[in-house]
Amino acid sequence: MVLVASLAVAGDQPQPVRLGPQNAATQGGTGLARPDVEFSIFQFPADRIPRIDGNADDWSVVPDSYSIGIDQLRETVVGIGEKYDPANLDVKVKVGWVNGQNHLYFLYEASDNYWDFAHEDLHNDIFEIVIDGDLSGGPLIRQMHPNRTLREKPETHFAFHGVNAQNYHIFTPAEGKDWAMVWGSQPWIKDLPFANAACKYNFKHGESGRLVLEFFVTPFDHAPPDPSRAVQTQLKENNLLGLSWAVLDYDDEKAERYGGFWNLSHKTTMYGDASDLVAFRLMPIETSLRKPVEADWTFKVVSQKDRDVAFRDRSFGKLDSWLWDFGDGTTSTEQHPIHRYQKPGEFVVTLKVAGPEGQARRTKVWDVTLP
Repeated sequence: MVLVASLAVAGDQPQPVRLGPQNAATQGGTGLARPDVEFSIFQFPADRIPRIDGNADDWSVVPDSYSIGIDQLRETVVGIGEKYDPANLDVKVKVGWVNGQNHLYFLYEASDNYWDFAHEDLHNDIFEIVIDGDLSGGPLIRQMHPNRTLREKPETHFAFHGVNAQNYHIFTPAEGKDWAMVWGSQPWIKDLPFANAACKYNFKHGESGRLVLEFFVTPFDHAPPDPSRAVQTQLKENNLLGLSWAVLDYDDEKAERYGGFWNLSHKTTMYGDASDLVAFRLMPIETSLRKPVEADWTFKVVSQKDRDVAFRDRSFGKLDSWLWDFGDGTTSTEQHPIHRYQKPGEFVVTLKVAGPEGQARRTKVWDVTLP
């Protein structure tokens, strides 16, 4: 399988970002695997959010340079190592996000010479992903609990397993069963509104063919059995998170174990230890998908009593002028002004920006309302 993450190097064989010694040392402090490598996650514009229908058309906007192929995976259980055979298994995945949502979107495309999915249990071709949204690191499954005396206690499953980082065993395909097994005490995270999936394929068990799986999941900093106590990871542009995946490839319905465990971390224990994941960065929108100049702004009421409002410019492009109209008859040419309103009211505020490549404006009607 091939996973798509936003990479900085273009070409026929996309590669992850290779960090320099200084950056590698800094990232190494996060405790992640492959500290000299950083992958990227493509940001979809708000008007191009993928529809979860198993159709790859929505993902055509993602450059090929964001792809991660089987050449980046290593088989670490059976002993195959780097000797992958695309005729036996080949994969392609794209990973994306949308600013303002706490979802990670995946497009998983795989070709296999033998699709194994007749069993009702975990004997199934699987795409396994593990996500650590806040880089807290460390073990995430009961069997790896730091306190060995707690590893065999059932209550440890509910208090610890999958709470700080989450593991999804995604069945490829899932025929007659849920699309995934959440390995932890929070199975609710695989359902809407936190996750959704759609899969398309045209083969039977034991046959060869191509599969397309599209899904999104929600990373959690804290995901206990009770969803009302959960804390979602707040995805923000340029932030890092821990992510890895493994492809469990079965080639015999009578086999007791898969024929390959191909994983991005190059460490088998990535399935249960978030410190063995890989660094992924939430990228900005590609410049080619934006207008040369875009106006945008936010505000915060600093003092409701004094009606002091701090405005912050969030425009895009090469800009050299800003003109604020506060809606009360006053203006400012500062980029980030603080304005005191003399009277209460509902205000129509406009920011106009300009630069050598054009101009734009953004108006918010009555967002700024003061007593």
